[in-house]
Amino acid sequence: MTLKDVGIGSTVTVKKINGEGAIKRRIMDMGVTKNVSIYVRKVAPLGDPIEVTIRGYELSIRKEDAEKIEVEEN
Repeated sequence: MTLKDVGIGSTVTVKKINGEGAIKRRIMDMGVTKNVSIYVRKVAPLGDPIEVTIRGYELSIRKEDAEKIEVEEN
């Protein structure tokens, strides 16, 4: 399952970040790393972006980036 598929109000754990090079580095620079917990707060009406809480701060992630983040339910 990817972060894009997670419902509002769910908490998930990152298992893997797909992608390579600058894309993967940008995602990791936002604090999204393996085994970190992510709480999905809101999803915009058209599904893009997704607002999450990670490491104590709020972050908006584009849908195409959320597809690269593999997660599992807690």
